[in-house]
Order: sequence, then structure tokens, then C-alpha cells
Amino acid sequence: MTLNPVRLRLLSQLDALGTIRAVAVAAHLSASSVSQQLAVLEAETRTRLLERTGRRVRLTPTGLILARRARAILDHMDAVEAELRGLGEEPAGSVRLGAFQSAIHGLAVPVVTRISRSHPHVEVELLEVEPHQSMQALRAGDADIVITTTDFVEVPLDPDVDIVPLATDPIVLVVPPGHPLARRGPIDLAACVDESWAFDIPQSYMANLATRLCRQSGFEPRVVCRFSNYLMALQHVEAGLSIALLPGLAVDPRYRVATQTLAAPVTRTIAAAVRRGSASRTAVNLVVDALRQNQDLPSAASPL
Repeated sequence: MTLNPVRLRLLSQLDALGTIRAVAVAAHLSASSVSQQLAVLEAETRTRLLERTGRRVRLTPTGLILARRARAILDHMDAVEAELRGLGEEPAGSVRLGAFQSAIHGLAVPVVTRISRSHPHVEVELLEVEPHQSMQALRAGDADIVITTTDFVEVPLDPDVDIVPLATDPIVLVVPPGHPLARRGPIDLAACVDESWAFDIPQSYMANLATRLCRQSGFEPRVVCRFSNYLMALQHVEAGLSIALLPGLAVDPRYRVATQTLAAPVTRTIAAAVRRGSASRTAVNLVVDALRQNQDLPSAASPL
């Protein structure tokens, strides 16, 4: 019996993503093509891997075992391929690096730039992956490394993931430059009870954190806008239409806003997460080491 790695990857993605349609989108295939490839895999293994529940398809217990083993098999194949390419040579191959938006410019881009100059045979593909999506991206094989935060308690870390701490980042209050809060010292959020707020999209790391901090201060925030892009939130605050809680790393100096630390300081831990199976790849190790050594992380935001 010969297992086809393309079909194994589709099975692994079905375990991670949950539906044939989602796998088809991720693999740039039609849903019927994905179904056909999985049917061929069943024939090759002479095992029932899928079962229907209403209009949905789910993995059988045997399919679940094979899907989990497939991830390790594919990682090992990638490692062997990269090792063979790199024997007697400098690191080579492609690495998919996922990063949340405020870490892209401050952490990921400087590292990718340096690697492209120092190791021209290593190609780093940069993807935007927010913390609530990061573990799924690793499980599905959409990313080899993710820059994420270990503070996002709503999505627990996988036990087969290695965590490399990179930095800490303060959460700051962002207000228009002429706002009364811009002239105070560290801010007690209770002073913001009557403010209009710019929030991230629901269930994201910052939306959940900001909601929790406001509620702990005794009020329900009046949210007047939600953006999945921090630059749009900064523009909204700059226009005097709202205030926001943002990571210090997200505060772009091109916007005329003021930042204040919180009276009860809150920080997030920024880390790189790597599947244990892929950590043996020389190119993956190169990127992780470069992230660990990166000196371009902006300092904590300070009041303007």
C-alpha cells in the first residue's frame, strides 16, 4: 500500500478545518475534487475513513487516527526533503510564517528581509494569521511557524507545539491627541465609562481582552465601530470618534494619537509556535532563530 501525500494532506486538513468546503478553499480545489481524492484514499487504504451525518461529512475513528498520523508523516517528509537539499550547503527551502497584523511590520518583515539577503535559497512566505486562527493554521499545515500570543486563553495551545518566547508587549489606551485623558498619568479604565470605543472584530484576541478589562472596571463599553485592521482603528481614534485599547506594537507613529499606560498594567506575551515535527527542518530553525534574535521590536508606546 502506497499513501499519496497529497491525499494525506487533504485528510489532515479535514481534521483541522472540519468541512469539505473549507478544505477545498484552502487547497484551491473544488469540493467534488476533494471528495474524489478522499474516496481514492479510502480505496488505497481499504478502510472507511469518512462517514456522513446529515449533509456533513466527518472522520471515522480510523480516519481520525490516520489524519493525525498524516500530519506527522508530512512533516517528516518535508524535513527529509529539506535535509537532502541542504546537505553540505546552506539552508534552503520554503517556510510559511504566519503573523498577526501588528507583528507583521515590527517582527516578521525585518526578519524576512534579513533572511532574503543572507540566505537567498530560503523563501519565507508571509501570511496574516491572527491569534485565534494560529493553532488551526499550524494543525492544517497552512503555516510552519506562527507568531502568536500565549495569552489568548480562549484557544488553548496544542500539546504537540513548541513555544519560543519572543517579547512582551503592553496594552495601552489610545485616545485623540486633544482628549482630556491624554494629559493624565496611567489610566484607570473606570474613567472611560462614558467613552465611545473602537473594537476589533468579535471573538478576536483584542476584542475579548478589551471587553474583559472594561467589565472588570465596572462598565459595559459602548462600541461604535469594529475593524479587523488596527490602522483603521487608529484613523477612527485620530478623527476624535472613539478611543481604543490596543497592543503597543500596533500603534503606528504615523497617526496623531496619544497613548497612555493602564493603572493596572496588562501585557501580552508574543511567541513563535512551531509543530514539533517541523522543527527539525533547517530552514524552519533558521527563521525561528532569526525571530528570537530580532532587535527591531519597537519599544513600548509612551504618552504623546
